Amino acid sequence: MVSRDKALVIEDAADIRLLVHETLSQAGFEVAEAGTGTQGLDLAVELHPDLVTLDLILPDIDGIEVCRRLRTVTNAYLIMLTARTEETDRLIGLEVGADDYMVKPFSPRELRARVTAMLRRPRLADPGSAAAPSVLRSADLIVDRDLREVTLAGVPVSLTRTEFDLLVTFMSQPRRVWERETLARQVWHTEWAVNDHVIDVHVANLRHKLGESAEGGKLVRTVRGVGYRFGADVEQSPG
Repeated sequence: MVSRDKALVIEDAADIRLLVHETLSQAGFEVAEAGTGTQGLDLAVELHPDLVTLDLILPDIDGIEVCRRLRTVTNAYLIMLTARTEETDRLIGLEVGADDYMVKPFSPRELRARVTAMLRRPRLADPGSAAAPSVLRSADLIVDRDLREVTLAGVPVSLTRTEFDLLVTFMSQPRRVWERETLARQVWHTEWAVNDHVIDVHVANLRHKLGESAEGGKLVRTVRGVGYRFGADVEQSPG
């Protein structure tokens, strides 16, 4: 029997929970549901899901706090589904570990497309490369693509999947300027529009974890009016 990817839906509205459940089931997931943040956190520990969808407004624990706690127990892809109109709330969610967000009401077709794209991301490789180098080095920054591990001056750096994929993308072609639209296709693997703020927040989080300011640094640099680039030489090797 083939093992299926697991999804966890944390949503208190029964109708939306059913919609997301059906959408993910049709995408091939084995789906579990939780109506509260507490139930969702317990199921995340028990089930080790590959994907979590998370409502920001829950009856017991604020969704932002649930997101923060989830990131201590799982590295699953995490999509926030929110009816909140304040962009600040969504950006905070990204800062504490969400990979993406969708605003209610949302299209089940778009949700499925984004999820399908996310599942392709661990196989991220250089464009046109049959076998990408597994280890990328820039001075004391070392990225192991196979193990999905990052160290800086010998100290492990904990990155979310999105932050890791952004770093690999930047280092795979150092000094190339990446437009936000191109980054969306390369990292999110989707033709659906990815909000520029989503990309900017993930880049700011990555910079912070690399010891740089959110606005810029020597490694991840901003090219004004265009996008981002990696600002140092990179050595690429099989291992």
